[in-house]
Amino acid sequence: MSNIITVNTDRAPGPAGHYVQAKLAGRHLYISGQLPIRPDAAPLPDDKFETQAGQAIENMLAVLEAAGGSPDDLVRVTAYIVGVSNWPGFNQVYAARLGEARPARTVVPVPELHYGYLVEIDAIAVLAQDAPARQP
Repeated sequence: MSNIITVNTDRAPGPAGHYVQAKLAGRHLYISGQLPIRPDAAPLPDDKFETQAGQAIENMLAVLEAAGGSPDDLVRVTAYIVGVSNWPGFNQVYAARLGEARPARTVVPVPELHYGYLVEIDAIAVLAQDAPARQP
């Protein structure tokens, strides 16, 4: 029998395609790419890169928390950002949201993302054995 659990939370936007917010396989959590979309689908207060980055990170962290994890459990984060010029802004927002947690990270500058967004973030975490996935 498989010990793979689908993780969903209403604190992050629901999937808009054929995927889930995350899969928990044993203690390994695989978080799908998170765009800068508010969970309630309301527009962001502005279109600035930093605002979008903050929302995408908050979505990633909400999914992580729904699985019973915290930023300290993150082992790998990949961020896709439109324009290498946004790298310093991303780093500043990312550091503020993650605090002392410093997972391995890759930032990939890309020419564009779906729906015209400026950032998308996915992640892998390894959770403590006593961190059962919580559902909304």
